[in-house]
Amino acid sequence: MKSNYRKLGPYIREVDIRNDECKTDNLLGVSTQKVFIESIANTVGTDFAKYKVVRRNQFTYVPDTSRRGDKIGIAMLDHLDSGLVSQAYTVFEIIDPNLLDPEYLMMWFRRPEFDRYARYMSHGSVRELFDWEDMSDVELPVPSLTLQKEIVREYNVMATRIALNEQLNGQLESLARALYQEWFIDFRFPGHENVTLVDSGSIEFGNIPDGWTLTPLEKLTSKIGSGSTPTGGKTSYKESGIALVRSQNVIDFNFSYENLAFLDNAQAKRLESVSLQKSDVLLNITGISVARCCSVPKSILPARVNQHVAIIRPKTPDASAYILCALCSREHKSRLLGISEGGSTRQALTKTDIENHVIILPPGDVLRRFEQLVRPLIQLKENLTQQIWYLSELQNILLAGLATRELEPVG
Repeated sequence: MKSNYRKLGPYIREVDIRNDECKTDNLLGVSTQKVFIESIANTVGTDFAKYKVVRRNQFTYVPDTSRRGDKIGIAMLDHLDSGLVSQAYTVFEIIDPNLLDPEYLMMWFRRPEFDRYARYMSHGSVRELFDWEDMSDVELPVPSLTLQKEIVREYNVMATRIALNEQLNGQLESLARALYQEWFIDFRFPGHENVTLVDSGSIEFGNIPDGWTLTPLEKLTSKIGSGSTPTGGKTSYKESGIALVRSQNVIDFNFSYENLAFLDNAQAKRLESVSLQKSDVLLNITGISVARCCSVPKSILPARVNQHVAIIRPKTPDASAYILCALCSREHKSRLLGISEGGSTRQALTKTDIENHVIILPPGDVLRRFEQLVRPLIQLKENLTQQIWYLSELQNILLAGLATRELEPVG
C-alpha cells in the first residue's frame, strides 16, 4: 500500500434502515453512470417495507456486477433529502466527514480504475458480487480535509460549467425546433400573410403555401451516400489523426465526441471518397440508432464517415439547417423509422430510401432567411458541445491524477 493510501473500511459503515412507513415516494435505482435514477422496476404487489432508506450524502451500490458490463453501479445521494432503494442494494455512509469528504470519495468511485478493480475483485459461481468486505478493502489516498475539498472544488467548477452548457444546448435545440415548427409546419414564415395555402396533392402533407412544392431529398442535394470502414475495423483505429465518424457519434441535433475514432493519413487517403465537408448533414442508417441526425461540426474536419452513417450534402449551404431540422422533426422521423423497419433482418435505410424521401421545398429566399436565423444557433450549440467534451476530458484527467497527485496524508 502506498504511504498516503488507506483502506476504506475504517472510514465507512453500512446502513440498513428499512421503509417501515411503507412510503412510495422517490423510488430510486443506481446507474453505471454513477447517478441515481428514477426506478423503473415493476412495483405491483411489492412490499415497500423491505425497501432501504438512503439519505443525503449516503452511498448506494449494486453488489451484483454480473450484468453491468465493465462498470459498477454506485452513487451518492446529493439531490434529495432521502429516497428508497431495493433491498438488494447496499447503502453506506462515511463515519466522520471531517476525515473523509463524501464528494471526494465519490470522485474516487468515478475513476475507470475503480470500475476495473471492482470487476476484477467480484466473485461467485452464479453471480459475480462485489460485497461489503470487498468495498471495505478498497484503498485510496486520504489527504487532509482541506485538500480533499480543494480537489472537489476543482472538479465541481468543471461539472457546473458542463451542466450550464448542457442546459444552454437544450434551449438552443428547442429554439431551432420551434422555428422549424412555426415556419414549415404551421407556415407562419415571414411574409406568410401574403401567401395562400393550396392543395399539395398529398394526403400526408395536406395544404402547403402557394409556390412551394414537394420534392425528393435527392433534388436538394449534391451527394447522398454512406461511408466506409478501413481494413481491419476497430483494430486499425488510431489515438489521433483524421476523425472517423461512426453511428455512436451521431445524436439528434448533437454530435458526440465520445469514442470518436481516428485514422492515419494513409487510411484516410483510401477513404477520401467519403470525406466530410462543412454544411454536410449526417444520418444514421442502420441499427437501433437509425434515423438519428446531426450536422458536421467544423472542429472535426477533415474527417471521414463509416458505412453506418450517410452523408447528405445540400446543393447549397442555404439548405443545410433546413434539412437538419426537417430530418430531426417528429413528422420526418416517424416516416424514416417506418421505412427502416421494413428491413428483413434489422432496421436500415438505403441510399434509395433517403434519395426518395419527400420533403417540402420552400422558395430560395425562405431557405436563406431560415439558414441565417438558425445556423448561428447550430454553430453555438456545436461550440458548447465541444466545450463539454474538453471539460469532461479535464475531469477525467483530474480523476486519474488522484492516484498520482502528491497528497499530504492525514496523520
